[in-house]
Amino acid sequence: MGPVDSGQVAHHFYDPIGHFIDGRFVEPRSGLTGDVFNPATGEVARRVGLATVAEVDAAVAAAAAAQPAWADMPPVRRARILNNFLALLNQHKDILAAMITSEHGKVFTDAQGEVTRGIEIVEFACGAPQLLKGAFTDQVSTGIDNWTIRQPLGVVAGITPFNFPCMVPCWMFPVALACGNTFVLKPSERDPSPAILMAELLTQAGLPPGVFNVVQGDKTAVDRLIEHPDVRALSFVGSTPIAQYIYERGAHFGKRVQALGGAKNHMVVMPDADVDQVVDALIGAAYGSAGERCMAISVAVFVGEAADRVLPKLTERTRQLKIKNGMELDAEMGPIVTGAALDRICGYIEHGVQSGAKLLVDGRGHEVPGCEGGFWLGGTLFDHVTPDMKIYREEIFGPVLSCMRVKDFAAALELVNSHPYGNGVACFTSDGNVAREFARRIQVGMVGINVPIPVPMAWHGFGGWKSSLFGDMHAYGEEGVRFYTRQKSIMQRWPASIAKGAEFVMPTAK
Repeated sequence: MGPVDSGQVAHHFYDPIGHFIDGRFVEPRSGLTGDVFNPATGEVARRVGLATVAEVDAAVAAAAAAQPAWADMPPVRRARILNNFLALLNQHKDILAAMITSEHGKVFTDAQGEVTRGIEIVEFACGAPQLLKGAFTDQVSTGIDNWTIRQPLGVVAGITPFNFPCMVPCWMFPVALACGNTFVLKPSERDPSPAILMAELLTQAGLPPGVFNVVQGDKTAVDRLIEHPDVRALSFVGSTPIAQYIYERGAHFGKRVQALGGAKNHMVVMPDADVDQVVDALIGAAYGSAGERCMAISVAVFVGEAADRVLPKLTERTRQLKIKNGMELDAEMGPIVTGAALDRICGYIEHGVQSGAKLLVDGRGHEVPGCEGGFWLGGTLFDHVTPDMKIYREEIFGPVLSCMRVKDFAAALELVNSHPYGNGVACFTSDGNVAREFARRIQVGMVGINVPIPVPMAWHGFGGWKSSLFGDMHAYGEEGVRFYTRQKSIMQRWPASIAKGAEFVMPTAK
């Protein structure tokens, strides 16, 4: 028996997995399907339908029909429905976590943390009535008042990745719904089931039909959402090439786009850092969720003699990782999401060896008794990586940590700032001045000082710099409210205060 009743979890799975349109589950009709694997065993667990253009259009049509009434609903009533959803999420959080583990592979405790982070965004969204308030100026000119309001965009869509099938959609739809938009979600086809369960919970919470819809699919579904004239905005999280594609195509069709891309997150280790804290931080941040996180630390930058102090312990801990089926509560790392992803990561490891990096721990060929067919890879550790190597330049998205050595703090700053990605970064030090200078001078969107994975809380917003973000606004928080609304300015004057005669000059404060 696992951490939750397996029968409860099984009850929430569909096979084949279809869509959720206009308040109900819809069987896929295209005949086009994809495999959804159990990564721990390598077996096909179920099939997912891949939407046609017509099925995407049906979801958008349902959202468009529902949007006017949803936008007219007072914000506090929308918040009450989201509060009902919040209670249901809390009741089902372990079932959602087990679903994530079964289709993604991350360990159950990590999946629980993912669901909790999603819940925190819903908690934030329940306060939207406060965040939607406008500004008012009395007597901005003689007899004239001026105020601003924020109004929803209409139908908006989210395209989300496999690595966080609950949390990343929750970065988007709770804030969008709270602001009065209706939503179409296109989740990853690798782990599509959590999206359907969340849609069902929203319906149970009292959400009107059509306000939240789910379409499964691949590039056909994505392209249709980009092109559809009724979709006003797109939120995306995934790789940089796809983020740039969606941003450019979305702009072509006149949409507001928020596209979060890839990462190559560094952790700078100063010579005065606590060695045990550094090892703990690197083990968790590099190998947690098998490195399949956009905030994973994939590069350790050792300043001065820090490498010689840290690497012996780091090498030992990497070899001791508990890698097993994520439903076992003592597991520290689970499998890779698919066989294709495993092959791609192993290709990077081989490339690192061929390019001259020193392979301290080789995770290839790892086996888990009883799960021999699973997509397994052990923690992998390289030393003496250089900036020209492919394993440094490109995002690997797996449990591969590259270690680099620089002579001083200035060289560490230059190394990080010259990388094209700028998602997250960390610095471990005991020197307050180093910490301050690092935070001020680093050209990265999210910074941790002695915090290896600096994911902002729900009210602060998430987003990187450079090639890690395409668009002007970060995800969730007040940035999310701005993204999912547009400002309208209203000036008002009543007949008794209007002077006689035509006015041919620009209005001024007089």
